Amino acid sequence: MTTQEVANRLVELCREGKYEQVVTELYSPDIISVEAEGTPDRIVQGLEAIAKKGERFQSMLEKINSSVVTDPIVAENFFSCAMLMNVVMKGMSHAIDMDEICVYTVNNGKVVKEEFFYTPEPKQA
Repeated sequence: MTTQEVANRLVELCREGKYEQVVTELYSPDIISVEAEGTPDRIVQGLEAIAKKGERFQSMLEKINSSVVTDPIVAENFFSCAMLMNVVMKGMSHAIDMDEICVYTVNNGKVVKEEFFYTPEPKQA
């Protein structure tokens, strides 16, 4: 798959809420995932670690009110898109916006690195 094809498929699956399928279908076994500075699990590597990180995130969600994934922008073996979600986290009484820019690196038709840019929620005192 070309970078454009990988980008289009990733966006398609994310729009359908099929995040697990993104991992199994499009990610390299040695995938590296980088979250925003100051977050737990900031850097993880491998399909199993990414799957566990996804499960932890899903377990914290009470409800997804809305989810938007923009069209990808592709340059050489990189692509990016924005993911915009409005969610209610477990234990919270109100919804929050979780907006991020996602940057992916593709090699040999597979995503080898994903990096997410967002402002982490401030820690509660």
